[in-house]
Amino acid sequence: MNIFIEYILFALALCVDSFAVSTTSALKTKLSWRRGILLAFTFALFQGGLPLIGALAGAAAKQYVESVDHWIAFGLLLLVGGKMIWDAFHDDEPDKALDLSRYWVICTLAVATSIDAFVVGIGLGLELTTTQLLWQCFIIALATFLVSLLGVLLGRQQIPVSERGVTIFGGIVLIGLGAKILLEHLCFA
Repeated sequence: MNIFIEYILFALALCVDSFAVSTTSALKTKLSWRRGILLAFTFALFQGGLPLIGALAGAAAKQYVESVDHWIAFGLLLLVGGKMIWDAFHDDEPDKALDLSRYWVICTLAVATSIDAFVVGIGLGLELTTTQLLWQCFIIALATFLVSLLGVLLGRQQIPVSERGVTIFGGIVLIGLGAKILLEHLCFA
């Protein structure tokens, strides 16, 4: 598979929660375009930055886990992807409107939607070169910004989105990419 397409799929899988939150936020509030752009930018900043921080931790541990790094990357992607699928069917949190006029609320949402990106970043630090990692984080940030803006647009137009469907898609893609990493190491090592 072309590495650029893989990076895009990876980025889209990670930003589905940002898409769902931005759509829901715009549906439930009178979110202005200016605030929507700020929301998308903040989501992109955290979604692109936290994998980089996680990757630094992964890279620091690489020399100690090099013989099993592909298993760790696979396990982390399986864990995050599996949790996304689980959450799609077991989300019992009541929907409530948030006060998006306060920037700290937007930052809190950005961190909450990016925790999985941090965990996945650990695996990226074990698998990617520095250049590949920087490109991947840039593509994650760009995809998150664009997808979050799309979510704001859909929410402002009162078009509901199947949060379950996009979350399941993201989980399946992450699991698939984890399996690809594992198979490449086992079959071509």
